[in-house]
Amino acid sequence: MKKLAVVAFGGNALLRSDQKGNIDEQENNAYKASEHLLKLIKRRYNIVITHGNGPQVGNLMLSNTAGNKLYGLPEMPLDICVAYSQGFIGYILEQQLRNVLDSQDMSRDIITIITQVLVNKDDPAFKNPTKPVGPFYTKIEAEIISQETKAIFREDPRGRGWRKVVASPKPLVINNKKSIEKIARDGHIVIAVGGGGIPTFYAKENKLQGIDAVIDKDLASALLAAQINADKFFILTDVPKVCLNYNTPQEKSLERVTIAQAKKYLEEGQFAEGSMAPKIRAAINFVENSGKDTIITKSSHLGIDDGGTRIVMV
Repeated sequence: MKKLAVVAFGGNALLRSDQKGNIDEQENNAYKASEHLLKLIKRRYNIVITHGNGPQVGNLMLSNTAGNKLYGLPEMPLDICVAYSQGFIGYILEQQLRNVLDSQDMSRDIITIITQVLVNKDDPAFKNPTKPVGPFYTKIEAEIISQETKAIFREDPRGRGWRKVVASPKPLVINNKKSIEKIARDGHIVIAVGGGGIPTFYAKENKLQGIDAVIDKDLASALLAAQINADKFFILTDVPKVCLNYNTPQEKSLERVTIAQAKKYLEEGQFAEGSMAPKIRAAINFVENSGKDTIITKSSHLGIDDGGTRIVMV
């Protein structure tokens, strides 16, 4: 019987910080990411793919603002921008993954599911925006935009510049999770919970609507992985392993970490918010709720027995 894996791609898997984001760049990046997924498919895993959307949704928000200023087009709220990004990123991933499978004479249905995720409108995250979206700016550029739009910016912990931050409430319920699991266990590849899912809440009984936020895709992916009884949860990033004292002379990579150790490192401030800290929390959530392992690594290390950092129960 095949195992089920949830694989969470970062938004930078499709659009890197040094790229402009044209379609050729994103398709090429998606093709390369899809090639790495082959290692899991060949190891007889059924797969659910989730993905980030930070760079893409940020660009959509810029297009929104420009269209409003130049042509008077109505600006769409953030939840609609997330829905847009789910559609076009899912399309790119689906197309390039199919190209990779065809090159190997492999056949799978690949299905993108536009996914809504329920949050609490009173979540304290709405009073403390932390989730970075969009491109990097210089400090001066960020200050000018902030004065014009009232947007909040914070400096990237890795020194790459300043990014806009928005509220990131905790995911509570993932819509259509039963269908996601069934389709994946039937042998098809599912793309879901894009960008952490479209944030929604109940304005009143039987009235669901969107809210201005971006859900952390790793936390939403961990919730999905636990709820569909995944055997393995992979969080893909741009470093091969989680490190202590990152980017210092005392940097040390980690191979195997218990959830008790991971919590201790979080309390010590070893992992930056908006960077590795949410991934560690997501890993802990999945391990605690499932008893299974989480692996944090680069996409090129997928399927390698000793690749990445393994988060385990004990």
